[in-house]
Amino acid sequence: MKHRIERPRGISVARVLVETLTMPAVLFLGLLFCFPMAFHQPQPHHAKLVIADPAVERDVDTALQRHHPGGFEVTAVADAREARRAVLDRDGVAGFAAKGRHAVLYVAKANGATLEQALTKGFTQLAARNHQKLTVTDVAPTVSKDGPGTTVVYFGIAWNVPGYILATTLLRAVTFNRRKKLITVAGVAGLFSVVGFLVGAGLGFFPNDPTALAIAFLLTTAVATFSLGMAPFVKHFFPLAGLGLYVVLSVPSSGLVPVQLLPGFFQALHAVMPLGNAVDALRGVLYFDGAGVLKPVLVLCVWITAGMALLGLDAWHHHRMALRREAQDEPEDVPEPPVEDPSVEAPTPTALPVHPHHFGELLPMLEGTVRDGEQQPIRHVAVTVMDTGGRQLVRTTTNARGEYAVTGLPEGYISIVVSHPGRGPLVHQKLLQSGVAVRADFTLHDRRNATSVRAGAQRLDPGHARHGS
Repeated sequence: MKHRIERPRGISVARVLVETLTMPAVLFLGLLFCFPMAFHQPQPHHAKLVIADPAVERDVDTALQRHHPGGFEVTAVADAREARRAVLDRDGVAGFAAKGRHAVLYVAKANGATLEQALTKGFTQLAARNHQKLTVTDVAPTVSKDGPGTTVVYFGIAWNVPGYILATTLLRAVTFNRRKKLITVAGVAGLFSVVGFLVGAGLGFFPNDPTALAIAFLLTTAVATFSLGMAPFVKHFFPLAGLGLYVVLSVPSSGLVPVQLLPGFFQALHAVMPLGNAVDALRGVLYFDGAGVLKPVLVLCVWITAGMALLGLDAWHHHRMALRREAQDEPEDVPEPPVEDPSVEAPTPTALPVHPHHFGELLPMLEGTVRDGEQQPIRHVAVTVMDTGGRQLVRTTTNARGEYAVTGLPEGYISIVVSHPGRGPLVHQKLLQSGVAVRADFTLHDRRNATSVRAGAQRLDPGHARHGS
């Protein structure tokens, strides 16, 4: 009679469904609420305006607050020249100067055409009520191929999301230590920044200013480094954290819609997210002669520093674990378990009933047979599969023919321990590779045989063990 591993099917299916659907559901809700809330009917929120004449400031402020409560913050300067300079220095999104029946509005299309249009419309109505003719002057025009003033956002996204993807692929590079991973991040970030800049400047999507290379490099490095640092701490929530940070929260607050037209929540996100700060810095170096670049560059550096700190914290944690193993006289040659890449994580390790597998069923990644000294199958042998760090991945038992099978194991080296009352346990180490079924067969001897006892003890002794027979 076959020995099958019985599991409560209803509970298993429910758990798999919950684990499978949680991440798509959270991302769905995030995208559903964040994008429409940010992009639907943009209105000014605390946009800074500069008025040339202090005597006119109160009238303008009153008129604007009447139509856009909380939409603008108005300050006064001495004359029209200072109002224009304030826009170029990014101290205000617009400058307004009125004299007699003439009025001038200074705007910067580089901040986004949507903002320019909103300001032009509002001040045209204001000038009409005062019987003035309004002249609109663009002090920071964009290149001809960047009519909406949002091209730098698209290039920012191209340097932002691949930084996260780079981190997920590096998590699979188990032969790379932290130093090699950081060197790879720097090299790829440099390559991406050069290629992106050559495409953007070469095709005329933004001005040819090599300073943009440094901003692009910092953005990709910040995203990739922080992603590598947070991976060991968020574990299987890594894809959710990465997509949440770099897509769901970053894109709506990036400046695709000018930040001054976003609700307060997304303005706050813009101030701290790497993409939004990189866009600010790119606009500063490309269109505003470097004005307002220092703060976003510092924010990007903080993200890199935070990622390095998380990597250091993870290294310190592993160092403490190694010291603890040494203090407990555990083997010193146990390799450090690699950080798993949760975005491409294998299915949950699962013990399979051993029988002919039909199309559509799970195929075993590891299988084998346990026999005694006379090559007879042994039933109910405990089979435990562990990773290189000694963490149990799955546990099962053999059937009446001494067979066992397991699937859903991660790629790399694993240890299989088999034990049965009255018999000496054995350990095999195997290398699992994608698409290859591995066999691990065992022969368990009776403990009453002294030679078998000594051989079993030698195999289990950390100072002498290599692999089982």
